[in-house]
Amino acid sequence: MEKRKWILLCFLATTMQLVAQTEERKILTIEDMFELANQNSRSIKSAQIAQSEAQQAIKVAKSAWLPSVNVSASVSYLGDAWISDRNFSNGMNAPMPHFGNNFAIEASQVIYAGGSITNGIAMAELSHQLAILDTEKNKQDVRFLLIGNYLEMYKLRNQVKVYQQNIEQTKRLITDMHAKQQQGLVLKNDITRYELQLKTLELVLLQIQNSITIQNTQLITTLGLPQNISIEADTTLLDKLPYLTDEQYWQNTATGVSPLLQQAKLGIRQSQHHEKIVRAERLPSIVLFAGDNLDGPIVIEVPPLNQNLNYWYVGVGVKYEISSLFKTNKKIRQAKLSTQKAEENNLLLQENVFVAVKDAYIRFQESFQIYETQLKSLELAIQNYSVVNNRFLNDLSLITDMLDASNAKLSAELQTVNARINILFNYFRLKKSVGDL
Repeated sequence: MEKRKWILLCFLATTMQLVAQTEERKILTIEDMFELANQNSRSIKSAQIAQSEAQQAIKVAKSAWLPSVNVSASVSYLGDAWISDRNFSNGMNAPMPHFGNNFAIEASQVIYAGGSITNGIAMAELSHQLAILDTEKNKQDVRFLLIGNYLEMYKLRNQVKVYQQNIEQTKRLITDMHAKQQQGLVLKNDITRYELQLKTLELVLLQIQNSITIQNTQLITTLGLPQNISIEADTTLLDKLPYLTDEQYWQNTATGVSPLLQQAKLGIRQSQHHEKIVRAERLPSIVLFAGDNLDGPIVIEVPPLNQNLNYWYVGVGVKYEISSLFKTNKKIRQAKLSTQKAEENNLLLQENVFVAVKDAYIRFQESFQIYETQLKSLELAIQNYSVVNNRFLNDLSLITDMLDASNAKLSAELQTVNARINILFNYFRLKKSVGDL
């Protein structure tokens, strides 16, 4: 039995040592997180690929100006011909050269297409700009998600410290109460009540630690870090809080840099170019062409000539679709409605961004007021703790009073730190609302 105990203890010690070795704590600043997200976030990579795809689409659209070259070659077996009168009488077979060949090459160049090619290129370029804005918007979404997890984990780690101190104080209190119970100064149900409180505190601590694990997993997954990394928040983060600036500054910033508003404006321009492309259907297209044909045998002669016939040609072609006169009008009206819808969408987004910025600014302003309130609460809690501590040292108060005062002070300290974190969170939320995160 003794050997088994020693083996079990050695196994547990080795396991704990391995866990300690595999888990690596890493302090990350917010800037470090942003840099890692740009490199490793799959969401951002997907948006960047879409951006490259849109850039390639510009080259595809420009290729419409390049000449078209068609080459064809064929060989064939020709059967004998059959000749008859117009009423299909007096028919006879006519021998034919049996080997047939054809080679043709033709090149054409569009010189005018009513503006459809030019506007198609312009739409592709606007799509590329939209993809760039999508990438930027995606980056800001990822960054805001990271900041939310990061600051939440900061809060949770502070809560762990507070609950651990409360647990230690409760354990000491229970020990003292057991001693007083032996002296007949404390009842059993009083001890039971604090033991129940201890179990509740330990359960809450476990839930907080599990929440930290979940937040950490979300962070390292988004950042592309190994699973054994435990992220620690930068403790200097709260040393310098942002300033409370005027709301108009943020509204003006949103008007200038918001990806949503820029995308809405590009959407209007895209619709306008689409209108021009539709109108181009009512215009003729002009093409330069040149070609060369080599055919054999020459079957247009009777009897056929077992020779090759080569001829070349150049010319200008004009194509006009007559049906566009009565078909295109409906398409033009539809394109105009699309442009009007894009303009209304732009106005709607302007209103939404204005409301979002105002909401975020009010919460940002409110967070400073909450912080001032928590500072005052902390000051009062410290004063109360000092008074109760002096009374306790002079045997004028109970240990439970001392514990309550200590808990109130710890809670006030925690809420003060959380209030500072809340200022930062609302600041980043405000930057996200204006599109400048």
